[in-house]
Amino acid sequence: MALFDTFSQETRLKAFRLLVKAGPAGLPAGELSNHLGIPHNTMSFHLSHLAGAGAVSSRKQGRSVVYSANFDVVRDLIGFMIKDCCSVEFARIRENKRTGRSVIELVSCSGPGCKPG
Repeated sequence: MALFDTFSQETRLKAFRLLVKAGPAGLPAGELSNHLGIPHNTMSFHLSHLAGAGAVSSRKQGRSVVYSANFDVVRDLIGFMIKDCCSVEFARIRENKRTGRSVIELVSCSGPGCKPG
């Protein structure tokens, strides 16, 4: 899965975190570059990698390129992690009937197979 490779690099993960915090409005590439203290060409490389993996999308806004997190892709990744990688006895996803949103429930581990954290 390309997203695992993408998020395994620290600069890309930091940029993605900023984009998540920015919400759907996103942030211009230059602002990301300045905030992270990374040269514009290096930031462009990392944003291209994020976009190629589907983690972010971009749009032109005047002379700037604005990037925003692709929340659908991230939701699908989290769903994959919970449904396909976790045992249902430790984590599960359920729908909140009132809000219509997915809720991740983490079950505390206290049995003989648990390792202290």
